[in-house]
Amino acid sequence: MIARLKKRSEFLRVARTQRKCVTPGLILQICHHLPKNMADRAEKTEKPTSHEIRIGFTVSRKVGGAVQRNRAKRRLRAIVEDLFPPYAMPGYDYVVIGRRGTLTRPFKALENDLRKALKQLDVYQETKPPFNNVNAQSGHTRSP
Repeated sequence: MIARLKKRSEFLRVARTQRKCVTPGLILQICHHLPKNMADRAEKTEKPTSHEIRIGFTVSRKVGGAVQRNRAKRRLRAIVEDLFPPYAMPGYDYVVIGRRGTLTRPFKALENDLRKALKQLDVYQETKPPFNNVNAQSGHTRSP
């Protein structure tokens, strides 16, 4: 399950760890997810204690006006919805920061940017999406 980071303090905690990867289309920052009672004592080296993925999105005014920033966030959310459930390692908080290139970069290139960032930060896991057996009785199967 993917939860959202919404509070400024959550974004700042992820930024404080200084674990990030910069690509032409986006910046990805990560931090171990800690329960609320341990968040104040967070260390860079602590192991993830949750099996949840939490993600936040931000795009600064340098990218453009409100319409451009919202478009950039929509593009980033679409890519994250596709890539994170099967490939992002759970137990981390992720912050995806939009850049000027987010608006003009082809969708496939943005996907590759996110995949590259996950690999560089060692939170990419090679898993195949589960096989969906929708119509078992009729013999028809469907895979995602």
